[in-house]
Amino acid sequence: MEPALLAGAVQVAFFGVGAVLAHIDIQHHRLPNAIVAPLAAGLVAAAAAGAAWAGDAAILGRAVAGGLALGAAYLGLRAASRGGVGGGDVKFAVPVGILLAWEGWAALVLGGALAFVIAGAWAGLLLLTRRAGREERVPFGPSMILGAAAGLIAT
Repeated sequence: MEPALLAGAVQVAFFGVGAVLAHIDIQHHRLPNAIVAPLAAGLVAAAAAGAAWAGDAAILGRAVAGGLALGAAYLGLRAASRGGVGGGDVKFAVPVGILLAWEGWAALVLGGALAFVIAGAWAGLLLLTRRAGREERVPFGPSMILGAAAGLIAT
């Protein structure tokens, strides 16, 4: 399998799992470790396979570094927001970062940033339509998934 074909297949699988996670997050405000951890491990294994196939170890290094970087950024946001960012979001940032950085640094930055733009638009729409109040918690996982998709499409 060509490295680009492998990356595409992994993206399709990620967004399939992401749809399940989005549903769970919307319904229960949770991103279960039982899904997030194997997703992260599978992405690392797939990035390793892609790196080996392409003969380019930088693919794996960039993917792992991206996952750690996005996870660390979310951990910092969680600490700064005093829990406004959920622990599941912090953990889910790792596989999102792996997926985006596998594609490249631009995808990581853009996809990571677009998650916040999407979440802000969603929260604003909920407020405008009075479907949510200012104190209501809005699940962030779906915005992370949509931001990742937009980041991959745009790069």
